[in-house]
Amino acid sequence: MESQNPSFDKSFRNEVKMLTEIRHKNIVKLHGFCLHKQCMILVYQYMERGSLFYILNNEVEAKELNWSKRVNIIKGMAEALSYMHHDCSPPIVHRDVTSSNILLNSQLEAFVSDFGTSRLLDPDSSNQTLVVGTYGYIAPEFAYTLSVTKECDVYSFGVVALEALMGKHPRELISSLVNLTIPNMLVKDLLDSRLPLPRRKDAQDINLVITVALACLCSKPNMRPSMQLVVQKLSSFKVSLFLPFHEVWIHQLMSQDIGHLSSKCQE
Repeated sequence: MESQNPSFDKSFRNEVKMLTEIRHKNIVKLHGFCLHKQCMILVYQYMERGSLFYILNNEVEAKELNWSKRVNIIKGMAEALSYMHHDCSPPIVHRDVTSSNILLNSQLEAFVSDFGTSRLLDPDSSNQTLVVGTYGYIAPEFAYTLSVTKECDVYSFGVVALEALMGKHPRELISSLVNLTIPNMLVKDLLDSRLPLPRRKDAQDINLVITVALACLCSKPNMRPSMQLVVQKLSSFKVSLFLPFHEVWIHQLMSQDIGHLSSKCQE
């Protein structure tokens, strides 16, 4: 067993030590762990509302998750990942960002959880490992490079951000992007139909989140924005569209220049 391997034991303890020192309002607090023979247990703070995946798949609770709450969840997730990538030394890559690993407290605030597959990025190593993650959220390049990068998390963030707004996994939309076709779809038809169409402020926020999320899904890793830039854009960028919300098309959001290389993703 890996847990009986001295080198694994040391690595596991070092990573757990790092995680116990994380201090961020949108990351689940790790209180402790148990490593004994075949038993490995991590003890995290309790999240009353469960996972984002659970709520999106519960007809009653999904309606409680209104547009502003969903946008706040996405922003909280972005801030947590930005902290891991840019404020931790060495940086931490989560490697399994999914809606199941975004937990919500009693106020429906987001907390990134489940660091069981996370890795500390050593700048002097290739950071290669076995394929980990969850199907449908893994960046396409990871399957053949096996290289642990921040860009993998950025891609997964884009998937979860769209999932939060759509109320379901965006696999059809992602498939069209993979095939290099621009989705011929109105934004309003993309959104979770269990909620009424958003009003002005929420509509602006949703256009922005979708614009940023689509940039994160760029097939070229070096063209994706950093999580630091994602946080910056979600807090200050304005989508320049002078149309009623119900007339906005996906391709119009994809053509928005948010000030980074991913605007070249479709070239």
